[in-house]
Formats: sequence, structure tokens, C-alpha cells
Amino acid sequence: MAEISAPKGVRDILPGESWKWAHVFRVMQETARHFGYSEVHLPLFEHTELFSRGIGDTTDVVEKEMYTFLDKGDRSITLRPEATASMVRAYLEHRMGTLPQPVKMWCAGPMFRYERPQKGRYRQFWQVDFESLGAASPYADVEIIAISLELFRRLGLGRLEVVINSVGCPECRPEYRKRLTEYFASRRDQLCETCLARLERNPLRILDCKQESCRAVTEAAPDVYDSLCGECRDHFDTVKDGLDALGASYRLDKRLVRGLDYYTKTAYEILSGELGSQNAVCGGGRYDNLAEAIGGHHVPGVGFAAGVDRILMVMEQQECSFGPVPSVDVFAVALDDASRRNVLQLVNMLRRNSIVAEMDLGGKSMKAQMKAASSRGARFACILGENERAGGTVTVKDLATAEQRELPLSSLVAELHNKLTSTREG
Repeated sequence: MAEISAPKGVRDILPGESWKWAHVFRVMQETARHFGYSEVHLPLFEHTELFSRGIGDTTDVVEKEMYTFLDKGDRSITLRPEATASMVRAYLEHRMGTLPQPVKMWCAGPMFRYERPQKGRYRQFWQVDFESLGAASPYADVEIIAISLELFRRLGLGRLEVVINSVGCPECRPEYRKRLTEYFASRRDQLCETCLARLERNPLRILDCKQESCRAVTEAAPDVYDSLCGECRDHFDTVKDGLDALGASYRLDKRLVRGLDYYTKTAYEILSGELGSQNAVCGGGRYDNLAEAIGGHHVPGVGFAAGVDRILMVMEQQECSFGPVPSVDVFAVALDDASRRNVLQLVNMLRRNSIVAEMDLGGKSMKAQMKAASSRGARFACILGENERAGGTVTVKDLATAEQRELPLSSLVAELHNKLTSTREG
């Protein structure tokens, strides 16, 4: 029988890497707390119409990438390709409009898109998502950009670039769409097949195309700033002024429209030169009409999402710190079979006192147990035999210096904490 392997486009996150993920999530949790964002946990699948109506049926995500199926009740279900639509659905369903506004939430978890696997991009990928719902103020946009920058600063990332744009609103976008349609229609022969299909349905999507021929055409495309209404222009000017006040440098890019249809006004990305052409580590913006698109009342919102795989990739390339590598503080060694029960009790006591402790579970000899202690990187070996059992003591061996001494069992925890603290501080 053939061995079963993981499907294409997914991967296992094994112990040698998972501790780095844990570090990133700890930083995210702490940063979210300092900015007043509460963590939520959302379903992995939703009704398909949430994404088709919310994200937009002309987007690549809805047209090509969603994992959609009929459940046993003949309902169309989709594995979530992103979290923003789910966040807004939860806000509406649980009547969060009655809470103090804005409601600031974040989540982290796997998303699913059927696309070509490549460096830093998988069909099941982890994403962190921050959303601020209920505030129309441009300062909410500034705060979202600020929290993403602060998150990356705390993770130690450098050489990042903030790119911002305004994509207007339903009042001014039709005029801009008309100008784009006229411009691209006169250059049909230079557009790829995908962008030709976008021309009639959503010409803004052409600005997001990564094909070289299309990007060359978009260089001279009409400028969105010339079409913004007064409200959108004022909103964008305030966002830029807020970023200036925070000392956050940024670059304007009229072609930045993001890949989802729900964006209004502010759109932004944070780019890294470490990732090649697929260089966004974070992206987001404002989506004031998303709640209405999925059948709810008007709820202004702004947020961002960041791929955890990509964050870790950039951190490794920039040699950022993930904190200390997980290690064993103490490996307990039984000198004889009669001592194994005592070793079990000892290990349990150490663990309950916040000391990372391990023991042999396979009946190995003392020599093999000491070898296992070294291979696991233990700092100390706690040795128990007949003499130690009789005297209520433990022999503690420093595996770095080979020094050992016998300690009363009653003072062992305090002694080990002192030694471990001095070792870490040293």
C-alpha cells in the first residue's frame, strides 16, 4: 500500500519550527492588548454567499481560488479564504453595534485558497487579522497602519516600505471607473486575457495585474486622485497627516487597489524586499460598505491581514530573534528500577513548579539516560538511586561543568530556580 502524504499546497509545522510560530503569536497577542484589540475565534467555513457578496464575484479569490462544496444539507459552504467578511458577519450577527464603538477585534488561524503553491504561499495558510468596526474617522485608518508597523517593529523586522492609496467611494468611483475603462479600451491589444475579461466588469482589477505587459500599460493610467470627491480627498489627506504625525514614512501608489472589492477610501500594503515579486507581508484598508453588501446595516470598518508564513520567512532572512530555543531544564535519571516511581514523582513536582523536566520512559540504563539528557540539551541531571531514596536527597549534576552535589529534596526546587535564573542572566 502506497504511503499517504500531505496534499499539494499544505505543509506540516513541526517542533523545530513551531516554537518560532509561538513567539510570533505571543508578540501579536501583546501588541493587540496594548492597542485595545480583543481576540476572537471564527468558523473555518461559512456560507458561500458571505464571500461571493462580500469579497466580490469578479475577484480572483471568488472566481478561481475558493474551496467550495455542498454539505449534506445541500448547502453551499466555503472554507474561509480570508477573515474580514467573517469578522463583519460576526459583528452584525451578535449585534455588536450596541457596544462602545469602534469594536476592535483580532484573530489568527488558517485560511484556504486554491492557488499555485510557491515561496511563502500555500493553499492552507495562516493569517493574522485585525479589524476596527464602527468608526468612520480617518484616524482609525492611521491606527490600523500604526498597529501593523508596531507589530513588525516588535518582531524585529526592518527594511519595510509602507505603500498607500485611496480607491474612492461609491460616489466618486464610477467616474474613475469610466476614465479607466476608456483608457484601457484603447489599449486592448496590450492586455492579458484575464484583464480583457476585467475590462467590462471591474477595470480597477487591471491595476492589480502582475503581468509585465499589463503593468506597463497601467503606468500611464488615469490618476485616482483626480477623481476623488471632496470627502474622500479630505479623508486621505487626514490619513497622510496622521502618518506624518507618527513619523511613519510611506509612498503613494495610484495602482494599489488590493485584491478584494470591498475596499473604499484607504488601501495600503507593507512590502518587504526579501520576498521577490510577491512582496507584501501585510495589506488592508477601509471597507465602509462591506456590512451592507452581506445584508447588514451600514458599519464603517478598517483593518489589515498579514500572512504568518511570510512574516516568519522575512524574520529568518533578516536574522530576527525568536527568543530562546526551547530546552530542557532538568532530566531526571533513575539508577535502578526501584527508583523509577520516585523519578516520576520528582518530574511531576518540578513541572508543577515551572521547571521544564523530562525522564526516560523506556527503561534505559543509567548511561543511556545520561546520554539522553545531553542529547536533549538539559542543563541539569537529577539522579535518584537507593542512597538518595533512603536519605531524602537528589544528586544534581551540572551537565555543562560536570560538577555535582547532593541536595535535600525539600530545597531542590528553590536551588534549581536559583541556578537556572543565574544561568539565563549570565
